[in-house]
Amino acid sequence: MDKNFDNQVTRLYEKAKNIITGYLKTNHKKDKSKVNIPDDFRNEFFRLIDKVNLNLMEDQDNFFGYFLFQMAREIRFDISSPTAVNFKGTQYVIYFNPVIFLTLSVKQMETTIKHEILHIVSMHLIRAKELKNRYSTLAMNIAMDIVVNKYLNYLPPYATTLEWVNLSLSLNLEPAEPFEYYVEKIQTAIHLLEEDDKAAEDDSYQDENNQVNNTQDDNTQDENTEDDQIEMDYNIEKTHNIWEDSSDIDEKAMVEFTEKAISYSEKGEIPSYLKSMILGLKNSKGELPWNLYLKRIMGTVSSNPKKTITRRDRRQPDRLDLRGQLRSHKANILVALDISGSISEEEFKQAMKEVLSIVKNSNHEITVIECDNQIRRVYKVKSDRDLKERINKKGATRYNPVFEYANQKKVNLLIYFTDGKGEDKLQVIPRGYGVLWIISGGGDRLSLKEPYGAVKKLSNIRKKDILLDVSDVASGGYSMNNQERIL
Repeated sequence: MDKNFDNQVTRLYEKAKNIITGYLKTNHKKDKSKVNIPDDFRNEFFRLIDKVNLNLMEDQDNFFGYFLFQMAREIRFDISSPTAVNFKGTQYVIYFNPVIFLTLSVKQMETTIKHEILHIVSMHLIRAKELKNRYSTLAMNIAMDIVVNKYLNYLPPYATTLEWVNLSLSLNLEPAEPFEYYVEKIQTAIHLLEEDDKAAEDDSYQDENNQVNNTQDDNTQDENTEDDQIEMDYNIEKTHNIWEDSSDIDEKAMVEFTEKAISYSEKGEIPSYLKSMILGLKNSKGELPWNLYLKRIMGTVSSNPKKTITRRDRRQPDRLDLRGQLRSHKANILVALDISGSISEEEFKQAMKEVLSIVKNSNHEITVIECDNQIRRVYKVKSDRDLKERINKKGATRYNPVFEYANQKKVNLLIYFTDGKGEDKLQVIPRGYGVLWIISGGGDRLSLKEPYGAVKKLSNIRKKDILLDVSDVASGGYSMNNQERIL
């Protein structure tokens, strides 16, 4: 890029700051108005983006240039990163925050655009949605950025990298692991840091009071200066918030739109890592088979901690009368069967054999619960020989009785087999456990608007052993040809 480009960046940056200054001086907080973006600024800004895009299309990574060419573009001052994406209608939209984006060099501008497109190709918009009720936003954002940033050069100075995470959270994460693996490790590390911070606060009551008073003063000041329409700085915890504004579209359709955009972008030679991502997407159709997905999440399930006299309480280590806690890897797993649905006896037994095969080395406790519009039977299962012929009841489908039971029994994971034809809203919200919905029989979707967990189809039930082999990596899940490998 030439000097004219640098001058254009400087000019646009000053205009962006003036737009924000003018907005903050108005009575916007009372009338809830949004930032007014003048047409001349919008047009000039997107002319600059066209120059960046042209540079991408002429580069060896021209895939990203052609992909960007298909995306809608918008300016938003309320995103806390240079760029962000979501899915609207029938296309992906890329958003720019000029006050953050225009501080970057041209190479960094290209990188942040590539960053967003790699999130799309990795199907992170779908995969994050499946896990959002189990992990914090911060942990998921860090994990996803680790995966895509490892392929990029010319990262902005605040970019999240594997090296930074290992150093900041005292971890030893390895490259080439999947997003789901990283998020579990990062969430645990964040939780331990929060516990340590809480223990430190408890040690000094007076300091805590002073800190609260200072925070209140700070908050008073923030109320006078902060505005939810303006983000001036990068904030990793908010970088993907805009994904929540995506159109309500089913997973299969989004994958099809993504494949179409990819096919129009493959104009020349593309990097091997990108080939692997695309191959993984096309082979998997955007989702893991339910049994491989269950195998993946089983490694993250643990039971409630056990009390022990060999370890002191973390928060009050001087209280010798309080017992500490030990983490346990034995969990209470509840398998619910919708007996009003169209899943056959053979389908359920075959699926249960796979469940038992997955957990057989984990010493987990499995309880089967049969339910239509009410709970009909509950029994323990250790092997497929313990499975019973289902009760011959055909009432209407209601999910709430199962969740009431699970909330009372301290369940760690609920696996719900159903045809998906039940309520559209849960009256009982799951508390403290993961949920995996498996749509079976003649069902094609879950009736719930908010499932509070992952939703998978009962298909691809394998009759071979569940252990992964080379064909698993080649044909199922987000293998990315050993780039982001399956657990």
